[in-house]
Parts: sequence; C-alpha cells; structure tokens
Amino acid sequence: MTNRLSAAFSKGRPALVTFITGGDPTPDATPAILDALVAGGADVIELGMPFTDPMADGPAIQAANLRALAAGTRTADIFRIARDFRARHPEVPLVLMGYANPMVARGAEWFAAQCAEAGVDGIICVDIPSEEDPEIGPALRAHGISFIRLATPTTDTARLPAVVDGSSGFLYYVSVAGVTGKQQAAVDSIKEAVARIKSGTDLPIAVGFGVRTPEQAAAFAAHAEGVVVGSALVDLVAQHGADAAGPVRELTAALADAVHNAKALA
Repeated sequence: MTNRLSAAFSKGRPALVTFITGGDPTPDATPAILDALVAGGADVIELGMPFTDPMADGPAIQAANLRALAAGTRTADIFRIARDFRARHPEVPLVLMGYANPMVARGAEWFAAQCAEAGVDGIICVDIPSEEDPEIGPALRAHGISFIRLATPTTDTARLPAVVDGSSGFLYYVSVAGVTGKQQAAVDSIKEAVARIKSGTDLPIAVGFGVRTPEQAAAFAAHAEGVVVGSALVDLVAQHGADAAGPVRELTAALADAVHNAKALA
C-alpha cells in the first residue's frame, strides 16, 4: 500500500527529513515555518511535541521546547497546527516526534485517533522502546499511523528484529551515541551501520543526529534513503523568531539540493 511516507521514499533519490519544534517561537508562528520547509524542498516534516524533559535532545532543541512551552503551547495546539498543515499540504508526510507522557496521558486510543483526524502520518516516540510497544503501538497501527522506531550504534544484529517489529514508514538511525546537534558520526561508520541494518529490514533508513550542513547531509545521503536535519533549523528559529521562515526556506533548499543529488554525484 502506498501512503504519503512510502511515496516520499520512492522518488528514486534520498529524502530530506526536517524537524522543528511545534510552538517555537509561538504556536501562531509555526505554520509559516512549516510552509518554509515544504517550499524549500523537504520530503518529510517532523513536528516536535514540546516536553519539559526532552532527554534525547541537545541544547538547541531543549531550548526550543522551553520557548514553545513558555509561549503556552499545548497538545491541542500541536494537533491544530497538524490539521491546518494537512489542509495546506495534502501530500506532504507529517510525523509527530516526542516523548511518551504527552502521547499517553489521555490514553493511547485518544492520541491515535487525534493523529488520524489531524492527518498525521507517523509517530516517533523516543522513550517507548519495542518492549513497551503495547503502550501505544496497537492503537497507532489500528488508525493507520506509522510507528517509526529508532536504531542506534548499539543496536546489534540480535536486537534489530525487536526494533523493526511493528515499525513502519522508515527506520530512524541515530548516528551517534549522544544527544541531538552536538557531534557527527564518521561517514564510514554510517556506511557500515546502514549496510548492517539493511540486512534485517526492508524499511527505508533515514540517518539523523549531528547533521547540520548540506555537505554533511550529502555525505550521509550517499549511503541511506534519507537524512534528518533538526538542530540547524531550530537554531534559525532561535535566531530569527517569528521571522525565521525566510532563513529556514533558504537552508532547507540547500539541504534538499545536497540530499536529492547525493547518490548521483557519488
């Protein structure tokens, strides 16, 4: 079955996955920034759900979470932003990324139904491992929402089947054993890890954490189906606030050009 996510990874070249935090700098400013990502050529949009303790995220995204919460952003705002995005961009995949507490506070069924109603394509939940899939996985799958899992440098061949079981959309390979935006993995390690993971899944693999420049994105895209960029874009929102759409579009366009052409140039 073809859906928005599978279509994004079926274009014959790597996909650019971009992340911003919902509600940063304010809920009302977020739609223009999302539109800038689309206009710049992003293939998949990750919208972060602000949370008080984003443990997998580095300083840039931690600060974005605090700005969004200080601006009064709530889960209802994230779903409103998602619904409005879907109305403006019927074909662009939208993934919510965040932590378990906001997703299960009112029950997994409520959350999954809200995602489906808002046109959300997938969920990345950092702190629900495969062993805890029953917490939210069945509800998401029942509503046609992809549960996108994370693999890391410590995900060995023995554990990989558990990680990919019940996962769909794409597999997010966290390229460093650390937090977002702080360090970058060596290209050779990406090449080896992606090859190893491909032996255990047919899912597209998108590589993230530490990718900040078009040059870095192209180097990773040469070995994967997608590249995820977050902190560099979040930094632009921190710098420009409600006027961030222009700079975000400019960087996204440079990243998209690099990622989309990476395999051809390689």
